Amino acid sequence: MNDETQPKYTVPNAILASKLANLPSKAGIYQFKNEQGSVIYVGKAKVLKNRVRSYFQVRPMDAKTKALVTKITDVEVIVTDSETEALLLENNLIKSSSPSIIYSCAMIRAIRI
Repeated sequence: MNDETQPKYTVPNAILASKLANLPSKAGIYQFKNEQGSVIYVGKAKVLKNRVRSYFQVRPMDAKTKALVTKITDVEVIVTDSETEALLLENNLIKSSSPSIIYSCAMIRAIRI
């Protein structure tokens, strides 16, 4: 890929940029955190590196995603053996988390069904 075909990213801080650069290409869950360290979003991914980085690509986003991304200052990932295991872990983390989680993929999927 040349520079023109490489996706462009906007990342709020150097620590997060470093974490994004070193994400695994495996299935798992990701937790976005705000500046207070509170989890504000939980999601699952078949390929963590691709999914988590997609939030920081320079591209058009809906208002919800844009609002979420402006609050992200850190990310924590947990690698799983499969996408199914990631889905179960995501569900358990959402259920055990405080109500301060703004969005979650599971909640959005449930609304769409």
